Amino acid sequence: MVSIYADTSLFVSLYIRDGHTADAERRVASRPALWMTPLHIAEWTHAVEQHVFRKAITRAEADRLADRFAEHCGRGLWKQVALPELALDACARLARKHAGQLGLRTLDTLHLAAALELNAAEFWTFDDRQRKLAQAVGLKAL
Repeated sequence: MVSIYADTSLFVSLYIRDGHTADAERRVASRPALWMTPLHIAEWTHAVEQHVFRKAITRAEADRLADRFAEHCGRGLWKQVALPELALDACARLARKHAGQLGLRTLDTLHLAAALELNAAEFWTFDDRQRKLAQAVGLKAL
């Protein structure tokens, strides 16, 4: 089985309809084992709450999404793992080597660092900067 790390944008698109939802649904249709770290959970929660703040969804809708997300996590739909211990060190190394050229943010490099520390073969994202970084470090990026 191919080990796949998806950044949070994919998970957000699975729960909140946007321009990437169809692609996200297509990617997960084969039921790949996707890692879910505490970073994903924190970032996903912030993304949902940003939708509430912008009044794109209601508080009740956000609560239903959070319940559904928690249920999926509880059922093992996503492969829950801790953020790798050396991910922050790897994040700093990636920033030093690539951030100046690619315009990366901390969370961009942290996701890639986690993927590398987990020995992912593929990195799924809708973010062009993350895709470029994944390719630069030898990951298949979709």
